[in-house]
Amino acid sequence: MAVFAQALLIGLSIAAPVGPIGLLVIQRTLQHGAAVGLATGLGAAAADALYGALGAYGVTMLIDALQAARVPLALGGGAFLLGLAWRSWTAAPAARAATAADARGLLGCFAGTFVLTLSNPATILSFIAIFGTLGARSAGAAPATMVAGVLLGSALWWLCLSLAVARARHRLDARWQRRINRGSALLLAGFALWQWAALWPR
Repeated sequence: MAVFAQALLIGLSIAAPVGPIGLLVIQRTLQHGAAVGLATGLGAAAADALYGALGAYGVTMLIDALQAARVPLALGGGAFLLGLAWRSWTAAPAARAATAADARGLLGCFAGTFVLTLSNPATILSFIAIFGTLGARSAGAAPATMVAGVLLGSALWWLCLSLAVARARHRLDARWQRRINRGSALLLAGFALWQWAALWPR
């Protein structure tokens, strides 16, 4: 249980910082409601769990393959972020009563952020370091326990964030929603450009 609790806190700490996924969860929750925001966040949680599994089980071959594909993944992820930024910039303010998304729409939100999170393979280095330290301190602990803790911790953060934003969305008028959409668009474009700039040789 101690290992599970530590892994859960790791999942929370990885998901909590505001980044492109957090912006997407906020923006989509404002536009379409909590279910779409949660599906967006759960895609990132699943990717975090996958990276956690790679770190916990030490799958060196796949780790090396992801590192070798760092450049095309970063380029593709940056292009995807720019596309999302454009959609956020041009999005109309949401109506007060958003219609519920169907299963296909929720799956698309989940898959999109799953791929977007995986497009930054440098994240796996953090998981390798974290799980290496956690494994050394908890000899004999099952890797599945650590992975489950990361998944649950990350998912809990996205659930809390989407529910909080959903409660606040009804208090925001169209002007404020437009400002949030355009602010999110600028930040997403900034994240995309930063991801590409990181590829520049030094």
